[in-house]
Amino acid sequence: MDEIDCRLIRPDHIDDLWADVEPHLERCVPHSEGELETEDFHQLLANGEMQLWLAMEDEEILAAMVTQIVPYPRKRILRIIAIGGGEMDRWLPFLPGLEEWALENGATALECWGRKGWLRVLNDWKCSYHVLTKDLKSRMH
Repeated sequence: MDEIDCRLIRPDHIDDLWADVEPHLERCVPHSEGELETEDFHQLLANGEMQLWLAMEDEEILAAMVTQIVPYPRKRILRIIAIGGGEMDRWLPFLPGLEEWALENGATALECWGRKGWLRVLNDWKCSYHVLTKDLKSRMH
């Protein structure tokens, strides 16, 4: 079995890889609140506002992850926006590389918005708060 390579993809390579990346990110959409669709990711990644990370074995993409640097007034964090793929136990060790990149880019913490099940996998993370939502579309005129 080959080693899994987790790498950051440059914005100018997004278009070349998009057809292979999109199905992985599409897996995230049903678990969101409708704030982003895959075509939104494409534009934000291509213009460098978000970052694309791929877990690859040879030339096969096993998983895709989207991150974004968030400059809060008192700290800079790297937020994981979406992550989708199969065989998670093989590629989850991407985190040390992600942490190094975050530190090199001035982030002092990682943040992930995700389902509760991530806490079982990210066992050295803590649940700092819950995100509560309320849909107001029915009140729009």
